[in-house]
Amino acid sequence: MTTLTARPVRLGTRPSPMAMEQTTRFAHAFRAQYPDITLDICKITSEGDAHHGPLSQIGGKGAFTRRADEHLLAGQVDATIACAKDLPSPHDRTPGITVAAVLPREDARDVLVLPAGHPRATLAELPPGTRVGTSAPRRAALLHALYPKLTAVPIRGNADRRLARLDSGELGVDVMIAALAGLRRLGFADRADEILDPTLWLPAAGAGIVVVEHRAGDAATAELLAPLTHPATRILLDAERAVLAGLEGGCLTAASAHATLEDGRVTVHATVLDPAGGPALRTDSSGPADRAADVGRKAAQGLLNAGAARLLAVTPE
Repeated sequence: MTTLTARPVRLGTRPSPMAMEQTTRFAHAFRAQYPDITLDICKITSEGDAHHGPLSQIGGKGAFTRRADEHLLAGQVDATIACAKDLPSPHDRTPGITVAAVLPREDARDVLVLPAGHPRATLAELPPGTRVGTSAPRRAALLHALYPKLTAVPIRGNADRRLARLDSGELGVDVMIAALAGLRRLGFADRADEILDPTLWLPAAGAGIVVVEHRAGDAATAELLAPLTHPATRILLDAERAVLAGLEGGCLTAASAHATLEDGRVTVHATVLDPAGGPALRTDSSGPADRAADVGRKAAQGLLNAGAARLLAVTPE
């Protein structure tokens, strides 16, 4: 048993309803694995939670992790928990922090959500000029490319608040795109009016994956949390994060990587999108599951060889 068992394990998390739901699920798994170890939940409000404007104004996706990272590196918590898709790209990740555990992947698909009481419809059925809310450059670029008659409108806020404001007409959009996993965590899976085809509407890298991180070199915490990792999901995460690392994309990058695993082989589907709605670049790469990161890097290189740098340099409006 590790030396960490002599004191409580402190886990840092955002206080949003969705973050607390995934934290509670992890806590149940931790306590089942270690019934004699105390797990203390420490709520840390991120800059992203407090800021209501574009994330680019406060450093992109790092806005959801910076304060938790500071607490972790200062020794105020032993580990932090977050959605993998909310982490900065690997080349921008805070030094000295590493993944301790990867939880089983949930549904990675995006969905269309209409206001409560609105007749069900698909993106293809929406009338021209419909305002579609999203906070992700990837989703906005997909909308431009696949449904140019529709208008992408940036929105912010926690998922539960966005839903309430959509229903009340205060969100400033007619419909919105959301993550199916997030809706399920909040008990709103029935609000998915259309589940978007992941072969066309490629999910975000890390979508549906929750990770627990710790300080690099903290062997005790690493040993304690490692048994809580879902091996298959770790393979998928390694492949997808390797694509992001290879592309060196930032918070405004309209790109995606989605991995699948079958018969000991991992396949990565990766794309770099044109924020203006032009043709996207797309590639697939496959290889042994134990070389997942190499497979991801190969996919990234394929995109770069095809001219992805040009699209990666475009800042969405």
